[in-house]
Amino acid sequence: MTDSAHVTNRFERFVANLELTSAQIVDGQTKYAGVVSCLNAAYYGHGSKHLNSFLIGSWAKDTKIRPPRDVDLYFVLPAAVYHRHEGYVINKQSALLQEVKARLIKAYPTSAIKGNGPVVVAGFATYNVEVVPAFALVEERAYWVCDARNGGSYKVTKPLHEVDALEDADLRNAGNVRRLIRMLKAWQAWCSVPLKSFYLELLAVEFLDKSQWRPNGYLYYHLICRDFFKFLITKADSFVFVPGTYDIVWLESAWLPRAQSAYGRAAKACNLEHGNFMLEAGDEWQRIFGMDIPRSV
Repeated sequence: MTDSAHVTNRFERFVANLELTSAQIVDGQTKYAGVVSCLNAAYYGHGSKHLNSFLIGSWAKDTKIRPPRDVDLYFVLPAAVYHRHEGYVINKQSALLQEVKARLIKAYPTSAIKGNGPVVVAGFATYNVEVVPAFALVEERAYWVCDARNGGSYKVTKPLHEVDALEDADLRNAGNVRRLIRMLKAWQAWCSVPLKSFYLELLAVEFLDKSQWRPNGYLYYHLICRDFFKFLITKADSFVFVPGTYDIVWLESAWLPRAQSAYGRAAKACNLEHGNFMLEAGDEWQRIFGMDIPRSV
């Protein structure tokens, strides 16, 4: 028979261990404010630390974990910048990204500043700040971002719709969506899983919306984890939809062996939990998630 106290304590402590410290949160906020102030000075003539910008990704969705990862943000450029770059003969989008990169290099000459797809990355010792230069569209909360591939183009994105979708999913699933996502990010990091965090978010929502454990708390998290990995195996070479734009994202299958291994270990861990073999179960969980999930509780 499962010892409900130690299963509950194990996963409560696991989730707590993944939370950023107060100092890490302040550090991330400070890096965000500094980059936004730099870009506002360059494009709007003032040093506001928040205007013309908003957080996206894990900081907007409250799915961030430690050790700290990137701080992702949109910086909304003036329409005049778009019209100026329309005069470029080739790859306007690449030129725009290079311009934003140059503005950041000027402000942070000792930091690693690079372009990466639609993102300009400002690398700091503790965080990377990933800036998505964007133009606001007439449609509310829709933005153009740069795609420098194949000669360049703009892509419509709706990142705040993604935030809303996750919030709604967390509410209808008893607060379990964000916690599951954080645990999956720990697995992703510990086992070097080649599956993007955003895809894990979408898969966590799809899984929990159908799970019999969706209204339950920490006592059932061993079963939630086991059944998620079983579900994930079925998603190899399939797709998910992006909220807002409904773009199709193909999942491919390079990550499948790691998902299969995680499911096997999670199933074994659940059996051990049910047999009240606390330490042996803890060994299996740590092979999946790393040292943040306690072996002994």
